[in-house]
Amino acid sequence: MKHNLWRPCLLLAPAAVIFLLFAYWPLLQNVWLSFHTWNMVSPVIKFAGLQNYLALLAGDELAKVLTNTLLYIAVLLTLNFLLPYLFAFVMAHCIRSCSFFYRSALFIPSTVSLAVASILFLWFFNPLAGPLSLILSGFGLESPRWFKENGLVIIAIGIVIGWKVFGYNLIILLAAMNEVPRELIESARLDNASPWQIFRRIILPLTSPTALYVFVITIVFGLQYVLVPVNMLTQGGPDQGSTNLVYIIYQYGFVFFQTGRAAALSVLTMALYAAFLLVKSKYLDQKVHYEN
Repeated sequence: MKHNLWRPCLLLAPAAVIFLLFAYWPLLQNVWLSFHTWNMVSPVIKFAGLQNYLALLAGDELAKVLTNTLLYIAVLLTLNFLLPYLFAFVMAHCIRSCSFFYRSALFIPSTVSLAVASILFLWFFNPLAGPLSLILSGFGLESPRWFKENGLVIIAIGIVIGWKVFGYNLIILLAAMNEVPRELIESARLDNASPWQIFRRIILPLTSPTALYVFVITIVFGLQYVLVPVNMLTQGGPDQGSTNLVYIIYQYGFVFFQTGRAAALSVLTMALYAAFLLVKSKYLDQKVHYEN
């Protein structure tokens, strides 16, 4: 019995040590740093207690950043979850020809880096000479300054990320759609079930595990992807109108050199992610249909 127990422990030990050194130890160091003040230059790190947390909670900036983060989540869920889900259903059960072409064409943008996508859409959204500006001028409309106006800037950056991630999420959801037994769908059609009934009673339950996975990665990874286009296109502007929790941590740490406050924001962000995963495991997982 002990021999059977020690063998897997020895095999897992190298990966466990690496994981502890490069995941949990930096996490503990970050929590420790959140109770101190340091500018990354001074050799002295001063203890600040709860000062970093109280300063964040007392200011108006955190509320604005949280609002922006929720807006990003709404945009990303629309572009990278709802639309790919709809497209996957259409491609799997409605389109009979050229499906390989559509899959390839929609997946190609996911191979482009976010930096390249940001530059591409900076040109596309150019209010003076961009393609969108020329199209709008053809209808007698003036192009707004997408990256300079509150509200619009979140939509514009969401489109950049959506264009980049759409194809990847589509392929994952399409694989789940293709795994739905055709016999069930054909039987439902013989019983005169409408397309909506087929979608709601067959497609939706059987693809719910994959859909939940895409839902989670859209929120968790999507908020991290925001960092690159925001840093390249707006630097958080106008007036912090495009920043989110991940980017403001970068700003405090590597622009303002307030690492204690950046660490405190990191801890708060981690707590919000943990709360989201707790809600997901307690409520969303119970509504997912698992075959076994």
